[in-house]
This record gives sequence, C-alpha cells and structure tokens, in this order.
Amino acid sequence: MAAAHHDHHEGQRVSRRRLIAGIGSVGLAGLLAACGRDSGSVTTSTGETVSPQATTAKDLTALFADANTCRLTADTTQGPYYFDADKIRSDIREDRAGTRLRLAIRVQDSEKCGPLSNAVVEIWHCDAAGLYSGAEAQSSGGGGVPGGAPPSGAPGGARPGSPPAGGGAPGGGNGELADLTPTDDKRYLRGAQVTNADGIVEFTTVWPGWYRGRTVHVHAMVHIGTDRVLTTQLMFDEALNSKVFAAQPYAAHTGRDTFNDNDNIYDASMLLKVTEDGDGHLGVINFGVDADRDGQ
Repeated sequence: MAAAHHDHHEGQRVSRRRLIAGIGSVGLAGLLAACGRDSGSVTTSTGETVSPQATTAKDLTALFADANTCRLTADTTQGPYYFDADKIRSDIREDRAGTRLRLAIRVQDSEKCGPLSNAVVEIWHCDAAGLYSGAEAQSSGGGGVPGGAPPSGAPGGARPGSPPAGGGAPGGGNGELADLTPTDDKRYLRGAQVTNADGIVEFTTVWPGWYRGRTVHVHAMVHIGTDRVLTTQLMFDEALNSKVFAAQPYAAHTGRDTFNDNDNIYDASMLLKVTEDGDGHLGVINFGVDADRDGQ
C-alpha cells in the first residue's frame, strides 16, 4: 500500500495568527478565509505557503466507497480538551510511542454528495497513557495518575448510557463546552490539514489510548469559512483495540472500564474502516457535512 503523502511543509509549525494580513480574523477561521479565496494555497505574513495535500493515492478509493458515503455525520461534543494548537501538519506524532495509524478523511457535502475542497480538518486525541497534550494535568485524572477519574466536565464523567456533559449526544450539537486554555506547552497528537480537490486530508498518528469513562476515540472538527460545521469523533472496532492494546506501550495501562457498547457517545456511524498498512493500520471515513447550514 502506498505510503502517506508528505508535502515539503511537513512538521512545520505555522501559526494561524500570522496568516495573511488584513483577513480580519484569527486562528482557523483566518486559514479558511484565505483558502476560500483562490486555489487554496495560503501565504503567511512571513512568506510561508501552506497548500492542501495532493490527490490521495488511488488505493483509498475502494475503502472510501464503503465508509458512510454522503450521509450527514453525527455531531457530538468537542470534549474538554479542544484548543487551536497552531499546528498545520499531517504527521502529528512528535515523541509519542504507539502503533502507527494513518487516517484518511474525505469531507463531502451531505446534500450534493460531492467533495468539499479547502475545508480545514482538525484532529486531536490522547496518547497511549490517556493523556492529552496541552492538558496533561487535567487528563491525568488528578494526582498525576494516567487513566484516573475523568476531570469535571469531561464526557466520561457521565454514567454509561446517560447523555454526555452538556447534552452533546450524536446529532445534539457541539457548543456546550468552551475551548480549553492550555496548561502546558505540549502539542503532540494535534494537527490540522486543508482538504484537497477530492475533499481529502491524511494524517499520520498513533493508535489512541484510553481513559476512564470513554471508549477509544479520535476527536475531529471541520471548518468552512468562519464556521465550525462539524464536531465529531472517530471510533474503532473493539477486536482491533484489543489487538493493539496487547502490545507496549498500551499494555502498561491497565483497567480499561469503557468499551464501545457502554460508551455514552459511541455511534456505529463513527467507526473507521480499518485495514493493515505495513507496520500499522490505515483508517478511512467520509464526513458528510451540512455546508450551507440548512440542517440537511
């Protein structure tokens, strides 16, 4: 299977707050405003250029065909650990150990069933020990113990089967939690990419770990213009979770208490289609988004 695409800006930190002078907005909204004006290439105030990824390898075509094509993707809570991490990159691993995971996400208009180019897709997730960068103290569960009790306000704080904090069940909206103010300077396992002409982005990361009260998941957010048009999560088949977690560094983190069948956010539509990919795995999914915000 073809290796993940890496452009010549791979790993480069590009502050979204230095993007094109005069846009009138900051963060991801500024990036999207710049992308929407022309071919999708963004020139920063320092002369750096960020472009959408080149067309994804043909080996993904069949996988995308079976991955929830054009269905409106369930909207859910962003959780307590989201913030604009200023990381435009496809390889988000930094120093985190774990089983390599290549993620390919195709963004489509749920009504027109066509690709959406020049959208920004962000992902973020915990490491093998259940920690989130920028929020290591909070995500340790108190006392610095990885995998401890979920912090107040985390989706995992609710009883299995009850609505997540703020009522952010699939399809229930995503505005109930404020963006996090980071409490450390780590930025691993966070990144953003701009969709190409096929509506596709690719990331290289590691298989997520787990923390108490939640099943294994990756958070994702899609921005078009100044709007956050989708906030959702990606899930994994439990047989694959068990296989990955039998090896280090995951095996050192024991006592997992929440699985897909008792997670209060899990929905089958969030499952990635996963295949083996060299020494790791490839997961693909389609996001159907309400691009014109008319509820369809």
